[in-house]
Amino acid sequence: MTEPIVVGVDGSTSSLQAVTWAAQEAALRKAPLRLVHAALRWAYDVPLVPQPAHWGPTEEAACKKLLHQAAEQARSDAPTLTITTEILDGNAAEAIATAAETAQLIVVGHRGLGGFTELLLGSVSHDLAARSPCPTVIVNRLRTTQDTEIAVGVTGRTDQDPLLEFAFNEAALRRRPLRAVHAWTHPTTRAPGDMQPLVYDIEDIGNEEARLLAESLGGWRERFPDVTLIEHVVHKHPGKALIDASETAELVVVGAPGRTMFLASTVRTLLHHAQAPVAVHRTSHARRN
Repeated sequence: MTEPIVVGVDGSTSSLQAVTWAAQEAALRKAPLRLVHAALRWAYDVPLVPQPAHWGPTEEAACKKLLHQAAEQARSDAPTLTITTEILDGNAAEAIATAAETAQLIVVGHRGLGGFTELLLGSVSHDLAARSPCPTVIVNRLRTTQDTEIAVGVTGRTDQDPLLEFAFNEAALRRRPLRAVHAWTHPTTRAPGDMQPLVYDIEDIGNEEARLLAESLGGWRERFPDVTLIEHVVHKHPGKALIDASETAELVVVGAPGRTMFLASTVRTLLHHAQAPVAVHRTSHARRN
């Protein structure tokens, strides 16, 4: 059975955008869509402080209505989808991460209904990007034009192979060009003990970084000959480079460390300011595509 795409739903505008994106993605992948809503079901009259929200028939009916509306929207976007809905018990990030253990992809909105409105990125989407057992897509806005591309951040490290496979697959599924963004700010060491030069030629280093990018992508060109590949090397902070790329992308794919609960500064910067949905692919993820 094909693994589902799981979508976190809370009724916010952001989560409904996530439903639309996920429905279209599920149709492309021919995957079932699983809509979930997390709730703390507290049915006991125990004097705790603070008192948990009570769970009863009214609250359950409201959650079911919310999921039903999300399912109807998904069907309007992709009528042939297999869609299931479920109310999960517990903290939103933990419950959705658990549900994602049997998923190929998890999709959430950029911001939910709770938290502080002045924050650009919601805590649930941040936590899921850092802990999800499968790639996580955070949707903040949808690209409506057709002249778009997929963008992916490339470091040149060998542990990025699963990330590149994901990005090339997305480009192939959507029949979009793939822009491989490699950003650098200063010469980097290639091996332990290497010394960074105090003075360097920007053009020479740029050419060296371009060769590194080309080597990283060499085998992928052969595996995906129908994907138009754009190699983009820029002397800029990686976060800023990916934010710039998001202005013309319908999806930005970025890697994150696989053995930590914390997101790197580049990923955090991108999630806060991207102009397109962002797929966070942890380096520990097994290949699912």
